[in-house]
Amino acid sequence: MPVKVNFQNLGLIDYKAAWDFQEKLFNEATALKLYNRTHPENQKEIKNHLLFCEHPHVYTLGKSGDSAHLLVNETELKDNQATFYKINRGGDITYHGPGQIVAYPILDLDQFFTDIHKYLRYLEEAVILTLSEYGIEAGRVEGLTGVWIDFANPLKARKICAMGVRCSRWITMHGLALNVNTNLDYFNNIVPCGISDKKVSSMALELGENIDMEQVQEKLKKHLCTLFHIELSNLSLTSS
Repeated sequence: MPVKVNFQNLGLIDYKAAWDFQEKLFNEATALKLYNRTHPENQKEIKNHLLFCEHPHVYTLGKSGDSAHLLVNETELKDNQATFYKINRGGDITYHGPGQIVAYPILDLDQFFTDIHKYLRYLEEAVILTLSEYGIEAGRVEGLTGVWIDFANPLKARKICAMGVRCSRWITMHGLALNVNTNLDYFNNIVPCGISDKKVSSMALELGENIDMEQVQEKLKKHLCTLFHIELSNLSLTSS
């Protein structure tokens, strides 16, 4: 049987607002998991969620990241209408902005598989399969997370999708960011993911034209559903 997952498209939403919403869902799931461990006679359902959104210009630094990888000061951030947050995911620094699909799965992996590496590979595979529908050949670079173009050539490899997750008690949050029509100039203000010798790309850059965001979202949802064997239910922002 497919695992039921509540889907919400939050649209263009402030990063902190989306982070707070993720934390709310994550904390609810964690609390229920702790309750179930101490009340075997009265088990409560732990809900799974998948959030899609876009963010206004923002840079986020993971807990293992180096703040020196942000190459602009506070004044320059304001000049670029961008914000900056240190957050509780893995990974280094990345950029989010309009034209980028951000996916935040809040999943109880006990309902799927308890293997964080498999989880990351499934997220990458969903993006790889989505890109292949547009004739973009993408893959992985050994030792690095995310999805890459020209992945077999270290000199030409460029990242099209960044990933960074948090997992506690086998409940996930944060996720992936796929560059569709993203303004890649904003990546010049950071050392993306702490990798100084690799460039970034987008679907629009690879194909030479802007891409229908909703269409990409639907294809990405389809592949996530197939890989994770999930069934999505659409909810409004106010539902939880």
